Amino acid sequence: MSPRSGMSGMKHRIVVLGAGYAGAYVAGTLARRLDVAEVGITVVNAEPDFVQRLRLHQLAAGQEISAPPLADVFAGTGVRLRLARVTAVDPERRVVAIAESDGASGRGRGDGGSGGDGAITYDTLVYALGSRGATHGVPGVTQHAFDVAARSSALRLRACLDGLDARGDGGSVVVVGDGLTGIETATEIAESRPGLSVTLVARRELGAPLSAGARGHLRRACDRLGVTVLEHTGAAAVEAGRVLCVDGSVLASDATVWTAGFAVAPIAATAGLDVAADGRIVVDRTMRSVSHPDVYAVGDSAHAIGDSGLPLPMSCASAGYTGRQATAAIVARLTGGKVTHTGLEYVGNHISLGRLDGVLQMVDHDAKAKPRFLGGRKAARIKAGILRMSLWTTSHPTFGLPTRRHRLATAPPAPTTKAAVRPVENANGEATRG
Repeated sequence: MSPRSGMSGMKHRIVVLGAGYAGAYVAGTLARRLDVAEVGITVVNAEPDFVQRLRLHQLAAGQEISAPPLADVFAGTGVRLRLARVTAVDPERRVVAIAESDGASGRGRGDGGSGGDGAITYDTLVYALGSRGATHGVPGVTQHAFDVAARSSALRLRACLDGLDARGDGGSVVVVGDGLTGIETATEIAESRPGLSVTLVARRELGAPLSAGARGHLRRACDRLGVTVLEHTGAAAVEAGRVLCVDGSVLASDATVWTAGFAVAPIAATAGLDVAADGRIVVDRTMRSVSHPDVYAVGDSAHAIGDSGLPLPMSCASAGYTGRQATAAIVARLTGGKVTHTGLEYVGNHISLGRLDGVLQMVDHDAKAKPRFLGGRKAARIKAGILRMSLWTTSHPTFGLPTRRHRLATAPPAPTTKAAVRPVENANGEATRG
């Protein structure tokens, strides 16, 4: 699609779905680099605050985590904030169906509206809706387990842990999942709430993707914090008060935390976008949908092939790399410039083990752990620094960018007709409509 169609007075409409690490960065950067007289940028997000997803396990453990209001993040940028949940996308008509909300924390709406369902038309769409916890069809997870994939669920877990602490009889917490989120959650809860018994259920050897030295460090950290690790098993079902393991064992659990992977919502697949087997949008090297050139995907929503030839993992680092590439491509294509390729790398993992310990594990070109690793307080400080930097850069999306705003190559396109969008199912399996 040409950036303009010859009609004067109509702005090119860029809509960004989601204001996590990737979406907030893309929206703010585009606002700084494009002429606001010719481009209108709207961000759609269900919550009024920026959620530090990488620190939600800390929030659940009882720590206070900063959540900057998105209205402040985008203040002075010209970005319009719509507090709403995306229910469907129609890429043929270039329409997004939304259900307006007042935000999870009860603040007023970012656009001053009165609520209700609606639709937003776009000329360029940036899909940054991220991911959520994956249940893998295990019975009872939705009904009886907590997760740390969203701020609301992390707060519910926190309230439960507060209640267990108040009882004073040493309640039990079972964390299912041995990925980075599971390891960080188990160690954080164990350190912050020493009166609780914490068990980590691992389907493989603990820290299997790490180097031998890092695995040893991780095991010693769990021993020091009193985390019981059950390896080579998994959860067959979650019930009220207990977890049934695939090896036949039964674990008593006052609070079960599900961290066994992440998945994306079915919105992109239902919309007819080309998606991978896991539902992520298949993109080219510039983060552009291979099936719909008006759509870009970034962060956890994108099935992007990195410079190593392997798909980028769902991570904050991938959000940064894909966000920068999409921004560069959108600006170049709208202004008639040359599309350049920015780096798409996967260099390693930073794992926090409470506030005073951590592991920094670098990987090679094939995403295999390098023999050497960094552990202990220095690794913890590096991880904390990365988190602070991620928050600051996301909260100040236009800092350090060129002040020159580029004009579009031709006149913006005529608006599309707001058409009904076919219904999709929400996270609870309920039908929604545009």
